[in-house]
Amino acid sequence: MTDITAILQEIVTEIEPLRSVGATASYIPFLQRVDPNKFGMCVRSLEGEEFTVGDCDEPFSIQSIVKVLSVAMARGVMGEELWQRVGIEPSGNAFNSIIQLEIEKGVPRNPLINAGAIVVCDVLLEKVSDVEKRFIEFVRALAGNPNIDYNLEIAESEASVGYLNKAIGNMLKYYGTLKGDVDRVLDFYFKQCSICMNCRDLAQAFSHFANHNEAFSFGGVELTRSGVKRLNAIMQTCGFYNGAGEYSYRVGLPGKSGVGGGIAAICPNRYSVAVWSPRLDSKGNSVMGLKALELLTTKTSVSIF
Repeated sequence: MTDITAILQEIVTEIEPLRSVGATASYIPFLQRVDPNKFGMCVRSLEGEEFTVGDCDEPFSIQSIVKVLSVAMARGVMGEELWQRVGIEPSGNAFNSIIQLEIEKGVPRNPLINAGAIVVCDVLLEKVSDVEKRFIEFVRALAGNPNIDYNLEIAESEASVGYLNKAIGNMLKYYGTLKGDVDRVLDFYFKQCSICMNCRDLAQAFSHFANHNEAFSFGGVELTRSGVKRLNAIMQTCGFYNGAGEYSYRVGLPGKSGVGGGIAAICPNRYSVAVWSPRLDSKGNSVMGLKALELLTTKTSVSIF
């Protein structure tokens, strides 16, 4: 690969003016306590080389990044039948919008918005026995880290203020899209979002999506080459909600953000990358993280476009 170490150092210098821009997620009590000045980044080549900078070894709540891993497991379990329960179109709306869900009679646009991810949790509860255990084993296998786990303090913090997600769950139930008990599904959803990983973990986990020329099997979940390719397409078009167009324009890599300040992305057949910086823009995406990824693809002259 290009001299990534030098590029990462340049990126750190160039994003410094953004260090005070944005704010941590204000609607989840636990996330308000996170140091907003943290920044870490890890690039991992398909050959296993790692290039890191900053707070890359500090675990953080991955939040919505987990939706990619959840839908990967559900796709492995259900195959193409999964798309009968949830769509694959960009939403053009905020990640927690309920308006579009009502207009479209309870069928979520895609699995990477909250409504779609809640349906995916419902699918996993229906199809997978001992699902919490199986899911965390899948995440650990992808990341190669047996110590990754749910953070119940974060899950409880999110559940304590999760009124809009509860409204989404009840609307899904009203339209018959959600088959299980709403509270049980949301409990699993909040646990998924609470999982803590660091940038190295995420880069390792997403490296399997970067290598989409090969099928993979981890934690009892199998995905075909075609399945991996299609998940990459969903990340590209749906991974950043109503900021997906700007992200594609600026960065040009399939990826997924989370309100914990993390972003994981992949450059097909080349590398995976994870970045963490807690201050968010108005659309819930990391300010410094987005700029760091934009600079990475600019400086390496490599993206999918």
